[in-house]
Amino acid sequence: QVQLVESGGGPVQAGDSLRLSCEFSGRPGNRPAMGWFRQAPGKEREFVAHISWNGAETYYADSAKGRFTISRESAKNTVYLQMNSLKPEDTAVYYCAAVVFGRVSQFRANEYDYWGQGTQVTVSS
Repeated sequence: QVQLVESGGGPVQAGDSLRLSCEFSGRPGNRPAMGWFRQAPGKEREFVAHISWNGAETYYADSAKGRFTISRESAKNTVYLQMNSLKPEDTAVYYCAAVVFGRVSQFRANEYDYWGQGTQVTVSS
């Protein structure tokens, strides 16, 4: 059974940094493309960043460009989201997601097959 487990969230001050981790398990030998999404209260889940199966390609939402970096460590089946210069508007539950079947073309949530439980990030001013 595929599992995604996020960690690393928490309360921080504006301008601080956090690194989120997402460990993927359940499909030995499989390195899926992975994405990070976030959902703030009362808002829809939105795309943050995506990384290809081998880490060669990365994509970011405009809100994340220049501040966030997605990376992966294949030996540990783990994907990271380094978040710098955090702002109060970054406050949300952050989810990682995996693409096991098919391909992603629009970075929409419904293109990802498996999801983690989410980790809360709270940025205070």
